[in-house]
Amino acid sequence: MTQEFEISLLRLRVLTVSEANCYQTRSRLPDDLDSYLTDIKESKMTMETRFSIGRRLLITAVAGLVVLVLSHKGWSQGCVVARSSVPVLSSQALTGISDIRPEGESWLSPKRWELGIGYRNLHSHRHFVGSEEQNARKEEGTEVNNQIHLLDFSVAYHVSARWSLAMSVPVSFNDRWSQRTPSQVTHANGIGDMNVGVRMWVLKPPTESRQNISIGFGVKLPTGNPGVTNVVNGETRVVDQSIQLGDGAYGLSLDAQAFKGVGFATFFASGIYLINPKVNNGVLTGRSRASEAIMSVADEYLYRSGVILPTPKVRGLWFSLGIRGEGIPVRDLFGASTGFRRPGVALSLDPGFIYTRGKDQWSINVPVAMYRNRKVSVPDIMGNRHGDAAFADQFFLVSYARRF
Repeated sequence: MTQEFEISLLRLRVLTVSEANCYQTRSRLPDDLDSYLTDIKESKMTMETRFSIGRRLLITAVAGLVVLVLSHKGWSQGCVVARSSVPVLSSQALTGISDIRPEGESWLSPKRWELGIGYRNLHSHRHFVGSEEQNARKEEGTEVNNQIHLLDFSVAYHVSARWSLAMSVPVSFNDRWSQRTPSQVTHANGIGDMNVGVRMWVLKPPTESRQNISIGFGVKLPTGNPGVTNVVNGETRVVDQSIQLGDGAYGLSLDAQAFKGVGFATFFASGIYLINPKVNNGVLTGRSRASEAIMSVADEYLYRSGVILPTPKVRGLWFSLGIRGEGIPVRDLFGASTGFRRPGVALSLDPGFIYTRGKDQWSINVPVAMYRNRKVSVPDIMGNRHGDAAFADQFFLVSYARRF
């Protein structure tokens, strides 16, 4: 999120790139889909048949959950602006697949609520120009560090089995310092850009085919301060773009998610794109080049694909493995792309676990960076140069959700 999309779309979130930039994306809280198995009534089916059917239905249900855990708002990779401003809908939105209780009540029955909280943590300090790491920065003692702690509070409401509404409120605690002057730490603490959204399933859940597609639309509200200032050496300065709480503009998020059950495995893919039509937010960067004097309001994106599998012997525990990509484009879909931004992309191997019990659900993911690329911005192209950005080696996503 800013460190973004920690990237949140329909809390998909988040990118925030600084000179030593950081990508961060929000994650969404997954849903509890395991408990329905405990309520299956005795029947004339054999134990073997009952086990096979029940487990397949559960895997399919949890698949939707994993698809939604994009990463949340976001969550990201360091200075490449990954703000928590990319929205992500509640995990409920993807759990209405096949988890029907014996009494005929679906987890996605109307009038259902879900409350969730997500936490993201990352430390970015490895500088890249293009895909080349600048090892000399560490040797020279000039690395710039970003430490990001992001809490994402969410609430979702099911209008029907196919439609749901969601809102998320990120709260960030961000620090930035240089290796050369570790005592001069700048901070940005407070509420980030809120997100509200709506999601629908193409097919009405549950689906006997163990596959479905959902689409979502959201609005990013400029509730985060885009111009946080600190006093450094007796002088008031605007903190770096990578730790700012918001981008100062309204945005539109679009996302799509799909899953397909094959045997005991469920394959999933999801993607979200945050459109920011506004060119810049009017906040001065303090940089010497005129083309980078004002902060740009950049688009953000996040995509994820992988597989989810049940773990043996532990009921309600699932393992997921996927590829996660997030970043900021050089040029936006709409409007000019001038002003200061740190465009780039980070690709990560994304392992994780999900545990469901009753109405509660926990998840943890630890994406590990495999490829990082700080791309040239429009001002870079104009000035025939190539700026750098700082990325994290890995980041941590933890979430909890409860259904009511």
